Amino acid sequence: MAIIVIGGHSRSVGKTSVVAGLISALREFHWTAVKITQYGHGVCSANGAPCDCATGDHSWAISEEHDRSGESDTSRYLLAGAARALWVRTEQGRLAEAMPTLRQKLEGLENVIIESNSVLKFLRPELYLTVLDPNTDDFKNSAREFLDRADAVILHDSRGASAWRDVSLKPVAERPVFRIDPPPYVTAEMVELVRGSVTTATKAGSSPGLRPSSE
Repeated sequence: MAIIVIGGHSRSVGKTSVVAGLISALREFHWTAVKITQYGHGVCSANGAPCDCATGDHSWAISEEHDRSGESDTSRYLLAGAARALWVRTEQGRLAEAMPTLRQKLEGLENVIIESNSVLKFLRPELYLTVLDPNTDDFKNSAREFLDRADAVILHDSRGASAWRDVSLKPVAERPVFRIDPPPYVTAEMVELVRGSVTTATKAGSSPGLRPSSE
C-alpha cells in the first residue's frame, strides 16, 4: 500500500481538484480517498464559514461517502474513480483522537490518497505534494510547519507580485515544481511522479506509512 498526501497553504487553491485529477489519471491503483476537515466554534477550517462539519459530540467522526453526484469534495473523489471515500471531521487540535480509528480503516487497503497537511504529524506518506498559489495571501500554519517535508510543489502560475508576506520558500527550493494554470490541475509529470511512488511502494511490500510519524 502507498499513501499519498496532498496539502496546500490555504482553502480554494485546488487541493481537491488535484486529488480528483490524480485519482482519475491513475484509476488502476484503486484509491481510497480521505478528506480531513478541522473545525472550531461552528466555523469550518475549509472556508471559514458556519458549517455542518461538527459532529454530534463535537469531537471527531469518520464517515464514508456513497454519493457519486460530485456535489461534495468526497463525492468528487468517487466521481473521479476512487474505490472508497472517507470524510474525517475533527475539532481543531483533536485529529490525534481520530487517528487510531482512521488507521484501522486504512489497514489492508490498496492505496490511499489524503487531502490534508496536519495528517503529516501522524503518518509517513510515500509522497507529499503541496499546492501553492501566490495570488492567495493566506498561508496556514500547518502548511508552514510541513513545507520542508514536501517532495514536490504544485505551483499556480502567478500574474503579478506574490500576495504572501513573511513566507519563505527556501525549504522547497530544490524540490520539483509542477506549474499549473487551472484548469487542469494535474500535469503528466505529476502523474508519473505519483505512479512511480506507488509502484515502488507496491514492490517493496507493506508501507510503513500507517505507523505514527512521531514514534
